[in-house]
Amino acid sequence: MADVFSKNQATNAEDAAKIVPRAEFRAFGQGLIDEVTVAMWKAKATLFKIRTSSETYFLSRKTNEANVKVRDGLLDIKTKVGDTEDGYEIFQPRGKFEFPVGKKEVATILENMLVEADLNQETYTIDEFMTVVENHPDLAAVSVEKKRYGFSVDGVICEYGEVLFNGSKIETACCESEDYVGMKKAIEALELGNHENVNYLKAAKISIGMK
Repeated sequence: MADVFSKNQATNAEDAAKIVPRAEFRAFGQGLIDEVTVAMWKAKATLFKIRTSSETYFLSRKTNEANVKVRDGLLDIKTKVGDTEDGYEIFQPRGKFEFPVGKKEVATILENMLVEADLNQETYTIDEFMTVVENHPDLAAVSVEKKRYGFSVDGVICEYGEVLFNGSKIETACCESEDYVGMKKAIEALELGNHENVNYLKAAKISIGMK
């Protein structure tokens, strides 16, 4: 089972394209942690790691299908490539780039976010990329603090945690896997099926009132 809690490493677009994409079901709300911690023991969950992180998500009014963020100093992008029969979203990694990021990579990221911007530099530092975002009417940056508790249910990667969007706290729980049938069973075992499937982009937009 892959360790999704390991430290990020730079990955070029070619290598990222070879990664088998996982489907994800995620819920947000208050009281989720209490719900999940009760259900996970019934499901004989296996705990494997706790991780905290400080990240920045970049949001586009034009799409919820380009997950762009900075974590561990890397500009990380995933794009949605489909849904499972049960409505779980499938995101394909597109690369984790070290700063300064090349103009070509920045242009590709903006294209996936369905926006255009004048790029008159050959490379962009993190501050320069932030400036591009802040100056664009359809883009926004959101500070995201995470404290995640990882575990597995029958080999399916799961987590629950606390998230701060620009300082506003909310709880989250998630299951993700290439095994869609196993995912569905894990979601049912954790009694999460009655919650709406909301990805980080949608939750962050709600937190800042972005439409």
